[in-house]
Amino acid sequence: MERAGLRSRSPENKAVIISEVEKNVCPAIAEGKVKPVVYKSFPLAEAAEAHRLMESSQHIGKILLLP
Repeated sequence: MERAGLRSRSPENKAVIISEVEKNVCPAIAEGKVKPVVYKSFPLAEAAEAHRLMESSQHIGKILLLP
């Protein structure tokens, strides 16, 4: 699987990609078949620290900000 950067895509192509994700990926996530990799969670008060981690590119997975 490869990621699909959307910035350089035409609006029509973006719409097709989004439709395919909604049709194929969203149900798999809802059913628990696909789970995101969470690298680290931060309280919202530590958003600056979370942003520094993101900028460092020293993580694999998602960085979460929690209320």
